[in-house]
Amino acid sequence: MKFTLIKEYQAEAKKLIAIALPILFAQIAQNSMGLVDTIMAGRVSAADMAAISVGASIWMPLVLFGHGLLLALPPTISYLNGSGQRHRIAHQVRQGLWIILLACLPLGLMIYHSDIVIRHMQMEEKLARITIDYLHAMLWGLPGYLLMINFRCLNDGIAKTKPAMIITFIGLMLNIPLNYIFIYGKFGVPAFGAVGCGIATAIVNWAMCLMMILYSRKARNQRDLKVFAQLIEKPNFATLNKLLRLGFPIAVALWCEVALFALTSLFLAPLGTNVVASHQIALNTSSFVFMLPMSLGMATTILVGQRLGEGSAQNAKKVSYAALVVGLSLACFTALATVLLRFDIAQIFVKDQEVIAMASSLLLIAALYQFSDTVQVVSGGALRGYKDTQAILYITLFCYWIVGMPIGYTLARTNWLIPNIGAAGFWTGFIVSLTLAAILLLIRMRKIQSQPDELLLSRLEKLK
Repeated sequence: MKFTLIKEYQAEAKKLIAIALPILFAQIAQNSMGLVDTIMAGRVSAADMAAISVGASIWMPLVLFGHGLLLALPPTISYLNGSGQRHRIAHQVRQGLWIILLACLPLGLMIYHSDIVIRHMQMEEKLARITIDYLHAMLWGLPGYLLMINFRCLNDGIAKTKPAMIITFIGLMLNIPLNYIFIYGKFGVPAFGAVGCGIATAIVNWAMCLMMILYSRKARNQRDLKVFAQLIEKPNFATLNKLLRLGFPIAVALWCEVALFALTSLFLAPLGTNVVASHQIALNTSSFVFMLPMSLGMATTILVGQRLGEGSAQNAKKVSYAALVVGLSLACFTALATVLLRFDIAQIFVKDQEVIAMASSLLLIAALYQFSDTVQVVSGGALRGYKDTQAILYITLFCYWIVGMPIGYTLARTNWLIPNIGAAGFWTGFIVSLTLAAILLLIRMRKIQSQPDELLLSRLEKLK
């Protein structure tokens, strides 16, 4: 009996990894686009490189909010797929188009009028002008990006994660020559500098959107869905209400997380360039490592939703715990690598020995928080599969903003408890907040799983 149970967990773990790996590679390709933009713009001038950094700090929270709204689709679609209701999937995808329209209008206006915020930041006139023009160029790609995410959610929901991986890598390969043309002014095109990165990104977003739509239209595994049998569907307020009730908490939680790290950088700015640089090294490294548990968390959402759609609450539970075991096993490896290679990692970014020493100490803290981060992101992924997204929002807000940020600020910028410890104070706050979030999300997941199967499945049936 025990051997059979282990085999079942191993089977679920293999399925999770098979779904998560393409998501991971897609994330790596997506993040590489930002890295390529920074490197290529940096060859023009420091102002152009800085414009991309400042522009991204405005662009990312807003776009991820729109992205988060659409993340209601994968658990919904995976549930319908697992429950043999594939004929209802097309309706969810078409209603997603109305969510995009609903999101694009306010997000587009905020990005277009971002000059109001930028002017108040009191930066150099040249940097402000480049940043504003860069964001205005990026704005043209906003609808394409969200449309691409809508159809990516369709494919993720039916556990077809490889298309997004391939398309994102094609996008990366397309981004490099387009950057070359628009940044440096080739083939008769004017040299736009950092603004050229925005133009290239907008084109790439639309290219990836068209490729994702074309794949969804031609794929044999989606012909029975008939998504394109009706191009425009009237808004169904009952469906939109259900999707937004799931997606809005995810969107706010994503925004809060991104805003937390952006605000941390601003609070550290008065402490000097070396402090900010060391923090940025640790943040870039941990963000790269975070792609592993994040991909696993997204795979957990898909597979939990599918198992629940099949009417098997017990198998959904097995998926959750298999994901935790896989995630913590990976965290042991990545944490050990971070500790052993912390000096080497810092030296990739800078040559200044003081910054390297500061960054290496922060990387020790970053290694420790990978365990909490893994538990919270996998538990959160499972809860999305159970369509319990409001709990994620409340826990995230409480842990990050009520607990983590005050602790981090107190330790980093004041002498109230101990003499201030700079960036390490905020990273200590990260550990406390993530550990608390991991505990609370795990408790919430176990509470849901402790419900009688009939009651749990009945609740999910009402939410489909």
